[in-house]
Amino acid sequence: MLENFKETSVDRIIRQIRSLITSGQLKSGDRLPSERKLAERLAVSRNHVRDAIRKLEFYGILKTLPQSGTVVAGIGITALEGLITDVLKLDESDFSSLVETRVILETNGARLAAERRTSEDLIEIQKALHAYENKIKKGESAVEEDLMFHLKIAEASKNAVLKSLMLIITPDIVKNYIQYKVCDDDGIDNKVLDEHRDILQYISDRNGAAATEAMVKHSQDVLEFGKTMK
Repeated sequence: MLENFKETSVDRIIRQIRSLITSGQLKSGDRLPSERKLAERLAVSRNHVRDAIRKLEFYGILKTLPQSGTVVAGIGITALEGLITDVLKLDESDFSSLVETRVILETNGARLAAERRTSEDLIEIQKALHAYENKIKKGESAVEEDLMFHLKIAEASKNAVLKSLMLIITPDIVKNYIQYKVCDDDGIDNKVLDEHRDILQYISDRNGAAATEAMVKHSQDVLEFGKTMK
């Protein structure tokens, strides 16, 4: 299946920007060139550059600061992300391992989030939930919104290593979810939405045990799907 995956213009730009970061040409805190200059340098359209920057912000590699423009985020995460992506070189049989790793991180993350979350964390998780809900109401793919919900829970765990590991594996998860059509079954979006609501409620209630159990339940379908890829 992987041989049918075609690199898009946005993917190509992301790879080139990552190369600038991992090669040291762009360092933590450095400001990215303007969209116009990047488009000229990479010989692509500004719209493609804009979409690439948005995705890199989603993955935590870039961040936009008021009056400062777009800058490179923590170099620890980006360097580690580059190394892990090179090492993984995922083939079809690796998908199950990737899913298992995500579940290990997220079940523990849900428990820690329930114990440590702040009111601000709840607002961010709720925003991610609304973004997911809005996408599925429009009948659109909500894979990235789904992953953002889980990343916000990781942030609420206040465990920087757990969050970093989630950021590292998220790009490969998104690519494989889309490629293998993990979330394409009829009715699964509404089921996932209900499960997201339960998880958020338990985190809000500071019920770590229930949040963990709800996350385990939430992970069963994708775990079963992962087993079929072996």
